[in-house]
Amino acid sequence: MSAKGNNLIKVLFIGDIVGKPGIEKVCREVPSLKKEYDLDLIIGNGENAADGIGITAKELNQLQAHLDIITSGNHIWDKKEIIEIIDKELYLIRPANYPEGVPGRSSTFFEVNHRHKIGVINLSGTVFMPTLASPFMIINKIIEKLKEEGCCCIIVDFHAEATSEKLAFAHYIDGKVSGVIGTHTHVQTADEKILPGGTAYITDVGMTGPIDSIIGVKKELALKKFLTQMPVKLAVADGYSMLNGVILELDTNTGLTISIRRISI
Repeated sequence: MSAKGNNLIKVLFIGDIVGKPGIEKVCREVPSLKKEYDLDLIIGNGENAADGIGITAKELNQLQAHLDIITSGNHIWDKKEIIEIIDKELYLIRPANYPEGVPGRSSTFFEVNHRHKIGVINLSGTVFMPTLASPFMIINKIIEKLKEEGCCCIIVDFHAEATSEKLAFAHYIDGKVSGVIGTHTHVQTADEKILPGGTAYITDVGMTGPIDSIIGVKKELALKKFLTQMPVKLAVADGYSMLNGVILELDTNTGLTISIRRISI
């Protein structure tokens, strides 16, 4: 490994990737970020990659050229073709709190340098979100499974709306995982921290997609929906894009986080 040490792993987690602009931003920026920060693992939330809602094989192929693991959320099933292919995708995961028998994986791991297994879990919140099993009730069993598989570090993508639920969940598993990274709202929060038990946390890692938009959507369409309360077919905005993310430095000896750094490009 590099000068950062044999027991240290650097992870980039990229915020919700929205449509073609978000994918193009990932393709432009990730190679240089990987080199600049000496990254070992790159994770991104891809549930909005297909025209702003869902993901298909096309977007998966584009993102897998630059991302090691792709997480998702409540929009994972919005493009129906994903149901046919998700079981074949080792590094695409969906929220773990869907009922038993639902296709796809809810967790996976990536082996860094053929030595360190880094586990990744996807979970959905339940406040102001679709009704699923409580993430609090199922998380410990998933953590235990990944540790039995040899994972020294574990990162959780907590895809949720309510800030209170995100923070409460992070405190609940503080010290048991390396990081709890909030996704879903598309707005990067400025509260990155390491909790008392050593778990990194941010309420929302943000969005990778068009800057001049309303959370990735064309402004005029989002405004029309708010002003009329009528159904509106939303579309991804055009123009310059941003990339939001966090860089975590993990200690493989303890499974905890040494540092968390918020980035916005």
